[in-house]
Formats: sequence, C-alpha cells, structure tokens
Amino acid sequence: MKLKTVSWKKLQETLPASGKQLIAQQTADTVVVYQAYSPAIARYAVDHQVFGGNAYSYDRMSWIKPNFLWMMYRCGWAAKEGQERVLAVHLPKTFFEKILSQAVPSSYKPWLFPEKEAWQAALQAGDVRLQWDPDHDPWGNKLERRAIQLGLRGDILKEFGQRQIVAIEDITGFVKEQYAVLQRDPDALQVPEESVYPLEDPVLCTTIDLR
Repeated sequence: MKLKTVSWKKLQETLPASGKQLIAQQTADTVVVYQAYSPAIARYAVDHQVFGGNAYSYDRMSWIKPNFLWMMYRCGWAAKEGQERVLAVHLPKTFFEKILSQAVPSSYKPWLFPEKEAWQAALQAGDVRLQWDPDHDPWGNKLERRAIQLGLRGDILKEFGQRQIVAIEDITGFVKEQYAVLQRDPDALQVPEESVYPLEDPVLCTTIDLR
C-alpha cells in the first residue's frame, strides 16, 4: 500500500479541531482522494489504472473526498451496498487545484455570488460541485471541523478518470482490518497520515470559500 499510516490518536493532535479545513495525505507533488465503488468498477480501475468499463458511467457526477474518515463515514467502512471497495486515488496537485478552481458551491453563498441567479447559472453550467460537510470521527460522530468533498462531471470528470491519475490502489483490505481494530481496541486504530493542504492562492481560497 502506497499510503502512509499513523495512529488516529496521534493524528488528531496535529489537525485543527474546527473550521473549514482542506486536509489530505500528500507529497510535494501529489494528493490522495478517496472513492468507494462496487467490486466491478473498482476491479477495472485497479487493473487499468483509469476509470471505465461497462459498470462505470461518465454521464453522472462522481464525488471525491480527501478526508479518509469522511469516506469511512460515507461508505460505512466498505459495508454499504455499491461501496464495498475503497480506492485511494493519487492525483497531481496541479490537477487537484484545477478542480478547486472550477468549484461552485452546491448551496447558495451570497458572499460568493451576490446575485442568486448568477450562482444558479454557474451551478448549472459548471463541472465541479463543492460541499463543506462535518468531518467525522471513526465512529461516525460529527466533528466541529468541516471537510471538503468535490463532485465532478463532464470534461473535468473525463480528465480525472482517464488522463490525470498517478495511481489507483484498492485499500479495502486495510479498511476492513482497521474497522476490526476499531471494534476491539480503538487506541490502536491506524489511519492514513493527513495534513492541512497548503493552499496559498487567495483566489482559490475565495473560490472554495476557505475562510
């Protein structure tokens, strides 16, 4: 597994406890986002290192999440139907920031779009949808910290799925192993190492409502 892991308890000591936070596992050049799929979609993705095959559709919105535990909450630690396989998708930071630059919030923010009609038009026309949701602890409880998720469709989804991926790895075994650890000894839980993403471009910060 390419992911670096760390004790969940230790990780919490290094992350902000509240506020909107862009948090992810990252290197100098790459960032990891998570998705959960059916076995058929995941198998094709891992085998070919792109998204495709008969089970995958580029005609629907696909959501990516850089927060591991948000993904665990969403997929029930790989237990929900159609989300039985968890993938870690490694992307270039340059492309991740391109996604951010095209983001439109899924709910109306008057400080970003003074005219509601302008927001509705941008939402309809745009290929990237942005949501800030409560981050979650390993048991699924909401935290004060907010986590980002990004919905992709159209051209940006095709670029994501077919041309920009550095690596796709199936981490379902790790997910199930750590869910078992959570049941018997939560203090021993290991999760992917994550840190605050250093987004310094003020335009990008405004675009994604990072305040």
